[in-house]
Amino acid sequence: MVDKAKHKKILSISLPAAFNSMLDMLQVITDLIMVGSISAFAVAAVGVGLQSLMLVFSVLTLFQVGTNALISRFKGAGKMTHASLALSTLWQFAFWVSLMVVPLWYFGSSGLYAWYDTAPEVTLLGTDYVHILTLMMPFIFMKLVFITALNATGDTKTPLYVKMVSIVLNVGLNYLLIFGHYGFPELGVMGAAIATVVVNMLELLVYVLLYVRGKTPFKPMVHFSKNLFYRALKVGIPASFERTLTMGSFTFFTATIASYGTEVLAGYQIGLRVEGIAFMPGIGFTIAAMALMGQGLGAKKPEQSREDVLLVMKYAIGLMFFLSFFMIFTPEMIVQFFTNDAQTIKEASLYLKIVGLSQIPLAISFVLSGALRGAGDSKRTLKISLTSLWLVRIIPAIVLTWYFEDVIWVYIAMITDTFVKAFFMWRAFNQGKWQKIKV
Repeated sequence: MVDKAKHKKILSISLPAAFNSMLDMLQVITDLIMVGSISAFAVAAVGVGLQSLMLVFSVLTLFQVGTNALISRFKGAGKMTHASLALSTLWQFAFWVSLMVVPLWYFGSSGLYAWYDTAPEVTLLGTDYVHILTLMMPFIFMKLVFITALNATGDTKTPLYVKMVSIVLNVGLNYLLIFGHYGFPELGVMGAAIATVVVNMLELLVYVLLYVRGKTPFKPMVHFSKNLFYRALKVGIPASFERTLTMGSFTFFTATIASYGTEVLAGYQIGLRVEGIAFMPGIGFTIAAMALMGQGLGAKKPEQSREDVLLVMKYAIGLMFFLSFFMIFTPEMIVQFFTNDAQTIKEASLYLKIVGLSQIPLAISFVLSGALRGAGDSKRTLKISLTSLWLVRIIPAIVLTWYFEDVIWVYIAMITDTFVKAFFMWRAFNQGKWQKIKV
């Protein structure tokens, strides 16, 4: 018998989160699409800039995992006053951390272009791009806390509605500021950065208005709980440490790819964004897995958590398997939306064909790692991710680059890491030790 109520519950949380994540990636790659008509240098500059932004998101993992772990359990236990206090504590903490990140980002992010040894044109454009993005740091930090808090209660629709409006606004601002239409200055790559900053500011404003006007499940307050703060850090720090080291490790991986030339680097950056469209729904299902895991454990029903996570994983596998067909069989048609450079299209298409083969294990890894973090088992995901990343992906990729002059071997090492990681995430989830962890 099919439990229709359970499927409806899973889909009501998962689908809005999945679509929201997909739109989130579309909003990011809008910059790449719209600067693609300028030059391959512009694509590479924005692509590396967006990848350096992933380092900031690794810090944001602290707030994402910590917020979800606390609020989802309080939601499951019916303690929404505690959940409101947790939200108040974490948005304040996010604000102060963002102020510390601003100077680090401003002076450090442009150094990635030197690390990748990009062409002078790429470095010049990219440095201007990432410096402007500095202005949005406080907004994206606080915004993520509000979004995660809503997701943890099962409200994934509100973030979706906000994102639907913001992506339209982002495209409009890009059109005006990149190309200089309707009297606006033609700013090129800098225009894309300004549009991104403005959109993030407005998104946070919407969440703050909903919060203070009582339109969310939380009671507005400006209280700070040291106890809840330390509890959030307990599970959030290992997850943030994992993400930070992972993103930092990717700089080595990207530097390896950059050694093959600007066209290969640009193709890789475009391929990453297109792949992101495919795996962002997987991220959406991961958000659902985190929330449902925490709610089940908060309600003292670990078996319900397990069943919910497995059902979420099945949906994620089905969707990402479907999307992989487009990546494998029609990559050129997709890549042409980003650039008209023939060599860049060729390189991006090669990347997509290879990673399309790993979408099923990627879905498994995403959902189960999210579920384990939602249970507070972030130390285990840290060990699995970093071990697999270095021993299966990065070190073999570097060695293969020494012996071969074809980037395809680097990509093969990359997807092998995906399969290995999925296996160990499944084993960790199946062992069930997460049921005994206290947050």
